[in-house]
Amino acid sequence: MNIAKPAIQIHRWLNQSRKQDFLAPLLFRLFLAPVFISAGLTKLAAFDNTVAWFGNPDWGLGLPLPWLMAFLATTVELVGGLLLLLGLATRYIAIPLMFTMLVAIFTVHWDDGWFAIAPSNPETSMARPLAAVGIPAAENSLANSAEVGARLQTIQGILREHGNYDWLTEKGSVVILNNGIEFAATYFIMLLSLFFTGAGRYLSIDYWIEWWLTGEGGKAAVGPGPTAGLASE
Repeated sequence: MNIAKPAIQIHRWLNQSRKQDFLAPLLFRLFLAPVFISAGLTKLAAFDNTVAWFGNPDWGLGLPLPWLMAFLATTVELVGGLLLLLGLATRYIAIPLMFTMLVAIFTVHWDDGWFAIAPSNPETSMARPLAAVGIPAAENSLANSAEVGARLQTIQGILREHGNYDWLTEKGSVVILNNGIEFAATYFIMLLSLFFTGAGRYLSIDYWIEWWLTGEGGKAAVGPGPTAGLASE
């Protein structure tokens, strides 16, 4: 049985979905924009505290020129979030935003491992497959998950005995914050994707600027066309 032709046809059908390839960068932008705008507004609302946190070596980051560093981080997050929302200069603004994520990863979250919220059940932890192949960090993570689970049970027991547990947990479950690199790394990966693909077609200012400048429909903001990979078929 010749499976080449059906496989090629399926491949052609899949490539037709690239007509909607603007949806992925659009959703990335809509996801990331409020994250960075909120982070920037938080820093701006208490800017003196932000400067102190950037500069203090004991309970902060201990960075040099803390006022300048805080100003740059706040500006990049606020302006970057707005530009992502508009799809304007997307590939350009992705660079300083990725840099801020790397700074956050290595100066704030690195020592706390991967997880932003500590898993409390070793059986369901995403570290379990890695621990199964003998990765020490994953094995330590599973041991930590067991300890987290024990502490959560104690916390829940105290709240049930001495507080209105239903009211306390009505808006969300009790968790232990681990403050690992998970969120910052995820944002970095999404920004890296936008750096390579651009803002996407139609629903970004970048696309229409490119269309106006070149008359080519914003190819630089789009990526491969719907027939990419089939030129020889």
